[in-house]
Parts: sequence; structure tokens; C-alpha cells
Amino acid sequence: MIIKKLKNERGATAIEYGLIAALMVLVMIPALQMVGGNTNGMYDQITNKIVAAMASAR
Repeated sequence: MIIKKLKNERGATAIEYGLIAALMVLVMIPALQMVGGNTNGMYDQITNKIVAAMASAR
């Protein structure tokens, strides 16, 4: 019975998966912030070009 409990690695596996998930989140947050910033910049450029085109058409 004691040997079975020593061989049980369920808790260790769950902790490992938790650590992997935490590491993935730590990598994803800055990457998503960078993509969001780039996307926001792209939409700003498009808006400025549309406004300029409408102003020159008048």
C-alpha cells in the first residue's frame, strides 16, 4: 500500500501541466500586446488615409 502511494505521480503530473500552462501564459501576454499594438497602429494609418482622401475630394 505504501509503495503504491509512492508510485502515484498524479499530483506531480498535474503540477507539471500547471507550470507549463503558466509559462505559456507568460509568453502569450507580451506577444498579444504587441500584436494588439501593431493592429491598432494599422487601423490608425487606414483612418488617416481615409480622412485625407475625403478631405482632398472636397
